[in-house]
Amino acid sequence: MTATTVRILGIDPGLRITGFGVIDKTGNALAYITSGCIKTREGGELPQRLKTILDGLHEVIATHRPGQVAVEKVFVNVNPQSTLLLGQARGAAICAAVGAALPVAEYTALQVKQSVVGNGHAAKEQVQHMVRRLLALPGDPSPDAADALACAICHAHGGQGLGALATAGFRVRNGRLV
Repeated sequence: MTATTVRILGIDPGLRITGFGVIDKTGNALAYITSGCIKTREGGELPQRLKTILDGLHEVIATHRPGQVAVEKVFVNVNPQSTLLLGQARGAAICAAVGAALPVAEYTALQVKQSVVGNGHAAKEQVQHMVRRLLALPGDPSPDAADALACAICHAHGGQGLGALATAGFRVRNGRLV
């Protein structure tokens, strides 16, 4: 029996830089396909910046034909305005996936880091390093691309950590599942 390959697009939404990463999962094996960043014009009008994100992700989806999409959830920031803007960028990313009739899974940064590094409070450098190792890349991807690839890896692992600790039905409090 041959294992089915699933192509997963991971998205790390941001109004200035939206990271994306595409991987294939065949059985338990992961294979890197591509990654990069969609950059918007800083200081540009919000609608145009959102369109840049939407158009960029449409192009990634059309080119690489993922079967599933994983998006990082917005965390509540100290600055409510920043949180609202990030939420709008995230909405544009979700619209790109839904517009292509793709299923969307959402993961918190804590879940993504726990899945990839084994520590929900890992530093960006740790995420970059583990993504590099898990996908056998020749170098560390950019921080935004690494976060997107980590989101895709988290989804490939079924949203579970390295120890296959199921998080369904639990809440996170102070970095711990309760």
